[in-house]
Amino acid sequence: MLKFTEEHEWLKIEGGVATVGITNYAVDQLGDLVFVELPEVGATFSKNGNAATVESVKAASDVYCPLDGEITEVNPAIVADPSLVNSDPQGAGWFFKLKLANAADADGLLDEAAYKELTA
Repeated sequence: MLKFTEEHEWLKIEGGVATVGITNYAVDQLGDLVFVELPEVGATFSKNGNAATVESVKAASDVYCPLDGEITEVNPAIVADPSLVNSDPQGAGWFFKLKLANAADADGLLDEAAYKELTA
């Protein structure tokens, strides 16, 4: 199941764990990323908590935790090479995996059609 937030994060949810990243739209707005800071594995966040930071040639921006949960994995490849986020934001450029406190909360997020409408 693929879900989106109004803050331009995407979530791919499988078995109560969400892989989280930023959308193509967010990448287009930011430009070329030069720095990514990720959360620590084991950290817990509430919905909309500041989970990560990205810096581009244009600006710095926060990446918010889309739902309540615990970080179970991070993607060190994007720290070493932030351009991965630019080249494949909804694939190899994922940020972290989040064990959801309540998977049903994802129902309140945007589906792809609603997100496309938001960014049109």
